[in-house]
Amino acid sequence: MKNFEYAPQGVCSKAMFFGIDDNKIHGLRVVGGCNGNLQGIGKLVEGMDIDDAISRLEGIRCGSRPTSCPDQLSKALKEAKEQL
Repeated sequence: MKNFEYAPQGVCSKAMFFGIDDNKIHGLRVVGGCNGNLQGIGKLVEGMDIDDAISRLEGIRCGSRPTSCPDQLSKALKEAKEQL
């Protein structure tokens, strides 16, 4: 498993940590942000294919912000995919 760290931009969360093994997401942990929602997202993406998660999360907005924690996770996953 390869581990990744991502610093989200434009949202309340400060850091995202996750692993990728065989193109699947594992152990998402987010520092900051809406704790309950982010724990839920972590459970939902556990074992999910990177491409499926990106397509489901990309473009989600938080209120009037142009991004959200799920959208930032999609960006983190895209960056991670480039490093695999």
